[in-house]
Parts: sequence; structure tokens; C-alpha cells
Amino acid sequence: MKRADVITIFPGFFDAVQFGVMGQAIKDGQYGFKAHDLRDWTTDRHRSTDDTPFGGGPGMVMLAAPLIRAVEAIDPAHEACRILMSPRGEPFGQRMAGELAQLDRLLVVCGRYEGVDERVRPYLDREISLGDFVLSGGEPAALALVDAVVRLIPGVLGNSQSAGDESFSSGVLEYPQYTRPREICGHKVPEVILSGDHAAINRWRRGMALLITKRRRPDLFGRLTLSVKEMELIEELEEQEQK
Repeated sequence: MKRADVITIFPGFFDAVQFGVMGQAIKDGQYGFKAHDLRDWTTDRHRSTDDTPFGGGPGMVMLAAPLIRAVEAIDPAHEACRILMSPRGEPFGQRMAGELAQLDRLLVVCGRYEGVDERVRPYLDREISLGDFVLSGGEPAALALVDAVVRLIPGVLGNSQSAGDESFSSGVLEYPQYTRPREICGHKVPEVILSGDHAAINRWRRGMALLITKRRRPDLFGRLTLSVKEMELIEELEEQEQK
């Protein structure tokens, strides 16, 4: 069974894994998860996990010794991919989530404060950032990473097509979704969705996914190699909006 272990000073933060897709996967025995309290590997009476930085400066730095002891105790044979969540890491994305989903074990270290003592890094494999912003700690980032990975494990999602249809999986954002009722507050479901013509529905969905990506994520759109028919489809949808 694939699993993830997380090292944190706030293990209670990860009680959230009991909900949703991740919670069901854990309950069904499809994925294993455990949050480890870093303080269990401290040696002083105050159970210290941080100290002031050498050379001065604001904030605190996470101590190397407890982190090294925790990593080596949890993963003594180095069977896991050891990851540090850090703002200076490589950016996380759907492709990376797919890569990590192929691995049997992950060990995720939650950075905090001004970061971790640099001497921890030789004991780690990767440094990953959730994005170009700063969180109060690595816990939200670690939870997001594990959640993104778990849902890509075969059998976790009820519909095998669900993961492939989502935003970023095919390099574009997801197309619009609708459900009952057919009209609400004067807003109607597009007729093509109700037509029963699956070829037309798929064509519309592809076109809307491309159009939304073009408008909201031009960086992603610029990487796409589109056919003439796809370009014509985008133009067609844009013209329909103007009518």
C-alpha cells in the first residue's frame, strides 16, 4: 500500500485527512498516512524545535538535529522520497503530482518560521513549493500536496475518467459544468449540453476549456499546440458570445 508520512510540529493540523477523497482512501486501505510530531525527536526538557539564526536576523530557524533524527527514524532504509515543503523549492503542479503518485512512499517535512537549518538538506531528496507566495508554515502545503497525489492513485476516484478531465491534467483548464435545474434566475444551461449529441458536447467542452485557458492562463495557453480546427472552434465560441 502506498503511504505518506509527514513531519510537523502541529500533527493535529492533519486531522483534516479524515475528510473527502483522502479520508475515504485511507478508510478503504488504498493509502496510508501518518503525521509525526517533530517534538518526539527533541532531547531538551523544553522540546525545542527552533532557535535564533547564526549571523543575526529576524525570526527563528528550525533545528537540524531533531529533523535529521525524525527523518532517519521514520525512513531508516531511505525507501521514501523525502520532501521539504519550502518557498524556495521547485514549483508543484499536476505533472509533479502524477510523478509522486507513482512512488510507494513519501516523507514530507513541513518547514516553518524562517526555514530549516541548511544541514538538513543532505538528508532530503526534493524541495517543493506550492507556489509563489508565503504561508505561515509547510502544513497547508503538505496537505495540498498529499491530497493532489492521493486522488491520482488508481481506484481512489470513483470514476476513472475524473482525474483526466480536471484542470491541468491535459494542459488546459476544465470546461464549465452544469446540473439541475435547467434554468435558475434566468440563467439557462447551454442547449448543446442538453442535446444528447455526445460528439457535439465533447466538441463544445474542448472549445470552452481552450477558451477559458486562453483568457485566464495565457501562460498555459501559449504552450499548447493547437490544430486549425481547434483555433476555428475558439473563434466560433467567441463569436457566439458576442451575439
